[in-house]
Amino acid sequence: MSRSDRVVMKLQTKIPLEKQPNNLIDYNSKILLLGSCFAENISEKLEYFKFQNTINPFGILFHPKAVERLIANAINEKEYSEKDVFFHDERWHCFDAHSVLSNTSKEQLLLNLNSNIKLTYKQIHESTHIIITLGTAWVYRFIENNQIVTNCHKVPQKQFKKEILTVDEIASSIESIERKIRLVNANVQIIYTVSPVRHLKNGFVLNQQSKSHLITAIHNFFNHNSEIQNRNSFYFPSYEIMMDELRDYRFYAEDMLHPNKTAINYIWEKFKQVWISQDASTIIDEVESIQKGLLHKPFNPNSNSHKQFLKNIESKKAQIHKQFPHIIF
Repeated sequence: MSRSDRVVMKLQTKIPLEKQPNNLIDYNSKILLLGSCFAENISEKLEYFKFQNTINPFGILFHPKAVERLIANAINEKEYSEKDVFFHDERWHCFDAHSVLSNTSKEQLLLNLNSNIKLTYKQIHESTHIIITLGTAWVYRFIENNQIVTNCHKVPQKQFKKEILTVDEIASSIESIERKIRLVNANVQIIYTVSPVRHLKNGFVLNQQSKSHLITAIHNFFNHNSEIQNRNSFYFPSYEIMMDELRDYRFYAEDMLHPNKTAINYIWEKFKQVWISQDASTIIDEVESIQKGLLHKPFNPNSNSHKQFLKNIESKKAQIHKQFPHIIF
């Protein structure tokens, strides 16, 4: 068979991605990530490569209303008090925050809530890029006050009403998020994505309904606000990459719900392709070289070759720190 007669088999469908023309992320950018646990995965990558990023000051936020509430409370400079917290299962909790902030001390919880709400306001005000990852359209409404909560904190389920946000409700929430953020930071780039993590406690069909509501709402918002999308609001297809390009269980962790390390690395590479500047990509390679060097375990720590190896790493660290003082290893 001649070379011209050979058929190249395509074993994967590729989602077309184009690099953003302006306002790419570089090492001078300040990035705020809010939302589902997939935001934590991307933040870990940004942290490893020494970008300036802040992730979920109030812990993981699974649904759009939780993101909206945090942004509203931050911009309104809410001050948390005793009426905002409650005691359950030997710890103090707040329905606005993830259990990672819960504490055995009420005073410490309030201190952390108020400190982190100020941090959130600061980051919204200063960020060049805000990445919002929506995880689910399912929410829990606390029956006692009819409020949708960010986290149930294992309070008995009979005290909540479970419901799914409609497409219109989610689109309205996104519009509120946009409006509030741009009141204090008009030019920030906002990147929306839908988490590829499956929320299967609601079942397969209802998980898919939830993701569909999120995706449809984001695109409905963009379609009705084309001038915003064209300027500085964007969609990155994390969910679609996982569902189409990585259509195989070998890309899931053992729980069959979360993307595994290979999948996270793959989606990160796609994100880099679209959102990371070329200059920053060069620094990424240098940072990775240092990070790998720091993890290196020598056979003989006292050898001259290893001492020279460490000296070279220190030299590289100093060069990068001189160029970007915030980068500290």
